[in-house]
Amino acid sequence: MTDRLVLRSFSERDAEGLFRYLSRKQVNCFASDRIETMNQAMKVVEERQRTDKFIAVCLKETDELIGDLFLQKEEPDTYSVGWNFNADYQGKGYALESAKALLDYLFKDRGARRIYAYVEEDNIRSQKVCERLGMRKEGCFKEFITFINNDDGTPRYENTIQFAILSKEWDSTKDIDMKKK
Repeated sequence: MTDRLVLRSFSERDAEGLFRYLSRKQVNCFASDRIETMNQAMKVVEERQRTDKFIAVCLKETDELIGDLFLQKEEPDTYSVGWNFNADYQGKGYALESAKALLDYLFKDRGARRIYAYVEEDNIRSQKVCERLGMRKEGCFKEFITFINNDDGTPRYENTIQFAILSKEWDSTKDIDMKKK
């Protein structure tokens, strides 16, 4: 738990909340997650219940699903992380609050040495979250990956920035200002 959020495993009751944000047009990196029906949402929730790679982010007062965190371990001690939130809840600091809790957990409880995130060059909100978490920009991969196609059907490659932070750097970020800047 954080001040305003509960981070937990996905449950069946999350299908409606998941549908609300995965059925919308989103940043390109989530285009492959887009769903069109509640049945698809229920199937995605079932898949997420069987893995520890996704964490539901819910409002503490109502338990309403407003987004998710994801993590992927790379042996022996590195994690790739990311987040996806309902646009109705963007700009309120929920991504930062939940990502801070995730990084704290990975460093303190899971023994992570290094955590990184990939962010598309035009996703300024996620870049700000990384910066406020104390992550450093390590580089920009030109035409790194494609999630969507151009109008003519050819792949549209996107520039992707990698942010990262080490465990020894995280110790100095304990007092992250959660207020929106």
